[in-house]
Amino acid sequence: MTGSGVRIDGNTLRLPGGVAVRFVRTLRLPETGTHPLPPGLGEFPVRRVQDYADTVPAEWRARGGVMLPVYLREAMWLSFSGTREPAALQVGVGKVCAVSGRPWSGRLARDPQNYLVLPRQPWLDGINSGKGTVRQFVAVPLGLGATVEGQVTGEEVWGGVQLQAFPLREPLLTEWRRREREREEARRRALASGPAGGYGAPVPMAAAAPGAMPPPPAPGGAPRAAAAMGLGVGGAMRQEVYRDDRPLTDWSEEPAGRVFVHLVTPPQWRRITGEAPPPSPVDRAAYTRAGLPWYDYYDADGEDLAPADTLGAVKPVGEWLGDDLDPWQAPSPGQVTPLKDAPGKPVQDGEW
Repeated sequence: MTGSGVRIDGNTLRLPGGVAVRFVRTLRLPETGTHPLPPGLGEFPVRRVQDYADTVPAEWRARGGVMLPVYLREAMWLSFSGTREPAALQVGVGKVCAVSGRPWSGRLARDPQNYLVLPRQPWLDGINSGKGTVRQFVAVPLGLGATVEGQVTGEEVWGGVQLQAFPLREPLLTEWRRREREREEARRRALASGPAGGYGAPVPMAAAAPGAMPPPPAPGGAPRAAAAMGLGVGGAMRQEVYRDDRPLTDWSEEPAGRVFVHLVTPPQWRRITGEAPPPSPVDRAAYTRAGLPWYDYYDADGEDLAPADTLGAVKPVGEWLGDDLDPWQAPSPGQVTPLKDAPGKPVQDGEW
């Protein structure tokens, strides 16, 4: 087993090339209609698999990576805030590309595009299944056929989430860094010559990092079979997946780093780590009644990727697991906020 170049910084995964990924808890949307982007409700805790080699299932040790706890039917989104340099990021759900719907690949492709362009893409809430929309990531157990993996491939083997980052080629990255240094120097001169001011782009739905946790007690017992989880889909929301405006040849042919993210049931999380899992997801109507914000994000300069046919055909988890009886209360217009134009130990990689 080799190092992946990936590290955990708090609950942020840092991949080589400056890519930062956080997994954010959120409200699960109704499976009918199209909705604003739901708010963040805190980060999922992330732990290295290798730190719990005595209690994780053997197949997890073989795949390496990290793990996080998630409840049945809990929704999540991926935040890329903190990504410092241009990168092409592949996102797999059960080794099905969340952008193209194609099988996982070790190489970037353009037709169809099988990656996100960072930091242009600020986050990803679901699979690229509609024109200007995505369908929300929702956790479901393997074995029912409800995951994206099961519906696209006919099998449920992998589960989890897979991430792989590609940097710009040299000397393009060197030139990009030079231009950034010049812009930063110009910004400093402008601030020094005038009154303090300016603005920073808002970071929507960003959850504050949780406080430091005490070391977990040493868990006991032999590893048991994995209660494997994967990602299915829920409701649709307004979100664009941006088309890359660079030539494909601008990107490195080889990834700088990759990581397998295992999704763990809360009881299994407690048994493996000795830590209490996060509390169960908050009631949606209570959140909306509190007047907390939702978001609409639109980038007039960005071009949306066409939806993937295979992902457009993926059915929501409610068709597999039954109706959701949790009452829905839509946000008021005043709660929808328009945005933009409107170091730890290394994580081990394994065989997957």
